[in-house]
Amino acid sequence: MRFVILRSALLACLFAMVCPAQQPLASAKLVEFIKSSVEQKLPDKDVAAYLAQVRMTDKLDDKVVEDLRRMGAGPKTVAALTKLADQSAKLAAAPPKPVASAPVYVPPPPPSQADQEKILAEIRDYALNYAKSLPNFICLQLTRRMVDAHFQPGSKGAWTPSDRIVEKLSYFEQKEKYEPITVNDNSMIGKTWESLGGSISRGEFGSLLRDVFEPQTDAIMVWDHWGTLRKKLCYVFRYAVLQRNSHYSVDYEKKEQAVPGYHGLVYVEKGLNVITRLTIEPDMPEGFPVQEIHQVVDYDFVDISGQPHLLPLYSSVQSRAGRYGSRNEIEFRKYQKYAADATIKFDTSDEATLPDDQKAEDPPVAPKKP
Repeated sequence: MRFVILRSALLACLFAMVCPAQQPLASAKLVEFIKSSVEQKLPDKDVAAYLAQVRMTDKLDDKVVEDLRRMGAGPKTVAALTKLADQSAKLAAAPPKPVASAPVYVPPPPPSQADQEKILAEIRDYALNYAKSLPNFICLQLTRRMVDAHFQPGSKGAWTPSDRIVEKLSYFEQKEKYEPITVNDNSMIGKTWESLGGSISRGEFGSLLRDVFEPQTDAIMVWDHWGTLRKKLCYVFRYAVLQRNSHYSVDYEKKEQAVPGYHGLVYVEKGLNVITRLTIEPDMPEGFPVQEIHQVVDYDFVDISGQPHLLPLYSSVQSRAGRYGSRNEIEFRKYQKYAADATIKFDTSDEATLPDDQKAEDPPVAPKKP
């Protein structure tokens, strides 16, 4: 009974508002009323009677009437709405609602020069001692190789899967050992990684970091921007290594080799001051078959025997030789403490461990108001 009384009270109020004379009503308010009447299951004839006393102040569009019909407005209500639409056909449409502008992101100012130097000194020391800080471990390295036979420079590429390589990676006394397990699910036990052919990258476990930061490299390093990687605020520095100081080697089909200079970005997580991403773009010499290389290595904390260690999580290497494009996407899985006689069941499923939305820098977001 209470619900019926409330509905009757609502209609009584509406009729009291409009019965003395036709009352003006905007289309937005009309839509709100019809939606409410449907939700409260008001009698169709009573809603139609109310609408008969209404005069529109702006155009009621036929599409709005149809939307309300689909929402559940009764036939008598729809007939009354159609009549109002006809009567208001020559009226101006309601002005659009003002769209609230998105808050503008204003990045914080860069760290002071003194703070930048302090941060760089800290991560330089970290990078030079990174390999020594790692425990002995084993993990699984999964490499998906793709090609684009008609790659257009500057494009995202139309990549076709080429093969899928699973390797056991052992890290013992600061040395890496790669043992192929399968290629496209075909056993490679007993063969060397050099026999795989195609594009292969190495160095994610310390040599890339060391080469950028060691004193002999004399890398030029300057502030670039604030970044957000996997929801963590990062200092981002731009660096460049001149060719005469470079140790970055590119081998083409075991016939030609180049040691180019290179440049890229270093992402440093604010607070922890650890490197979470390194990008490398070699400045390939003119005439060398490979003319473009873009490499990214992402690092994150991994638990090994109950202790967190910052280790490679994901890496990608994209290159171009003429119009032939090659792309490797590499994941590192199943980190475990090293044991020479350990029996390990490796997960070789194709499920990616790092979602695509975590492979790109997060877009800047304006800080929330306090």
